[in-house]
Amino acid sequence: MSVKKHVLSWGIVVLGLLLVVITALYVLLPQLRPHVTLHLGDGVFLTQVAKTPEAWEKGLSGTHGLRDNEAMLFIYERDDKWGIWMKDMNYPLDIVWLDKDKKVVYIVKNAPPESYPFESFTPKQEARYVVELPAGTVAKKAINIGTQAVFDENNIEGWKL
Repeated sequence: MSVKKHVLSWGIVVLGLLLVVITALYVLLPQLRPHVTLHLGDGVFLTQVAKTPEAWEKGLSGTHGLRDNEAMLFIYERDDKWGIWMKDMNYPLDIVWLDKDKKVVYIVKNAPPESYPFESFTPKQEARYVVELPAGTVAKKAINIGTQAVFDENNIEGWKL
């Protein structure tokens, strides 16, 4: 076999392995990040967790989308009217606020990324948790005011960052 064919063969093998690694990371990375399983309405979501001021500020900024079974959960230490902005967002979200008992107290459907910096979304009553979901999820999964969420914030899985 010529040197050119040998190099080409190895190049194809390396490219194939690289594609396998990238695909594996795409599938596994969400499960490695800090997360909890969240049951809300008719949905079960693999939920990234934001528990620090830095994580609250970053949120989903700069990401390119959530899968239908993914969400982000903001956990706060006290009740307040926590505002959410769409800074550096690339897609719309449904935003759900939960009280200390994990019941839905306020919902914003289809919050557009273009709303930043002109608008932030704030609930009418105090909440302890905020859940960000792909736009349209609230309607698809029968999430309404008073819906009970179920998750264990003391059992966060994945890397502890």
